[in-house]
Amino acid sequence: MKRIWLSTLLFLIALLALWGGVTYNQLVRAEQAAAAQWAQVENVLQRRIDLIPSLVAATKGILLQERAVVEAVVEARARYLATPPGSPARIQEASRVEARLGRLLAVIEGYPELRSSEAVQSLMDELAGTENRIAVERRRYNERVRDYNTLLRRFPTVLVARIGGFDLRPYFQAIPGSEGAPGTPLPSP
Repeated sequence: MKRIWLSTLLFLIALLALWGGVTYNQLVRAEQAAAAQWAQVENVLQRRIDLIPSLVAATKGILLQERAVVEAVVEARARYLATPPGSPARIQEASRVEARLGRLLAVIEGYPELRSSEAVQSLMDELAGTENRIAVERRRYNERVRDYNTLLRRFPTVLVARIGGFDLRPYFQAIPGSEGAPGTPLPSP
């Protein structure tokens, strides 16, 4: 009888260890999917960051009175580049670049001589395409984070997650005040 209890106990321990290993591997897979998707977001964000110096150079001479707007874009770009890749702070800095760049684009819209410039128009078209790619990749990232965070918080997976040191990942969110297109008034609450 004692042997049966011991065999049953060993079987249950082995089953628990197997479940723990499978669950841990699921968590690793979900975490890596979110990390890979964030890397793709950063890849597309880098394209936007790379376009900023060209846009600033193309508009600098005409936008002398809008110097603060141009400098804000340059400063936001520098802060983004100084933030460690993959960090939650990088998400905030990317949102800051987006807001400042939106303001610059709104200012450019107010200058017909800039809008008619072939170089500026080409850069704005590239930025528009890049912004669309960014939106798609951010959505995909948020989907991966949702899947990962949901898996992390489900019982009994949460037990393995705590032991394994897995943490919730932040969603990519727009910064307050960026609900509308650049230059458009926000709706009343």
